[in-house]
Amino acid sequence: MPRRSEIFREVLPRPRRRRARRAYVFENEDRAGLLEETPRGYRFTYDPVYLLDPRTPPSSLTLPKRAASYQSRHLFPFFIGLLAEGSLKDLQCRILKIDEDDYFGRLVLTAGGDVIGSVRVRPAEEY
Repeated sequence: MPRRSEIFREVLPRPRRRRARRAYVFENEDRAGLLEETPRGYRFTYDPVYLLDPRTPPSSLTLPKRAASYQSRHLFPFFIGLLAEGSLKDLQCRILKIDEDDYFGRLVLTAGGDVIGSVRVRPAEEY
């Protein structure tokens, strides 16, 4: 008789490893930092050149400028606040064919153009 762990191994598919995704965060047209989806969650790191300029503001009051990276198991609330909600979210997900629970994917695909505020998020592959 097979052991219980062997049965589950056969029935449950192995989770696919998702390739790490990266996006640049822009404040107006200045590259402010890099947002990364990691196996442990998310990481935001300010760009060294952006940090050196005392005139540049932090991307968010919850993410003050500093050299050390910010780490979180969940996408930072500031970036979630850039996402559409309700019927606009439903429409974007349907048209762009993305999972509504894929916050990082939605952010990269929808927060790079004409958005409210001065922060833009664009795929790192474009730069």
